[in-house]
Amino acid sequence: MSYMTNDERGKCHAIIHTASVAAAGIGTGLANLPCSDTIPLQGIQITMIISLGKVFDISLTKALAKRVLSQFLGATVGKGIANVLTFWIPGVGNAINAGVAASMTETIGWLAANQFAKECYEG
Repeated sequence: MSYMTNDERGKCHAIIHTASVAAAGIGTGLANLPCSDTIPLQGIQITMIISLGKVFDISLTKALAKRVLSQFLGATVGKGIANVLTFWIPGVGNAINAGVAASMTETIGWLAANQFAKECYEG
C-alpha cells in the first residue's frame, strides 16, 4: 500500500535524487582516501532526511535525523567493501565508490520517506 500522494512522491524523488547525485560526487572525489567521505556523506544524508520530513510536516532536529539515519545504515557493509575495492582498483574503484554512495543514499532516502509517509497517514 502506498501512503504517498503523487505530489509527495514527486517532492521526495527530487530530494532523494539530488542527495544521491551529491553523494556520488563525494564518493568519486574522495574514494582514494580511507573514510574521508564518511562525514560529508552523513551530512548529505542527514540534510536529505530533514528535507524528507518536511514533505510530511515532520519537524526533525539534526540529532533526531542522525538517529533516523543510523536505523538505515546497516548498508555500511557495502560501503566498506567498496572502500576495499577502491584501494585495489584505482579509477574503477572511484566509480564503484560513487555507485555505492549514490545507491546507499537512494535506499536510505526511500526507506525514510516511506516510513515518514506511513507515520503521517497511520499515525
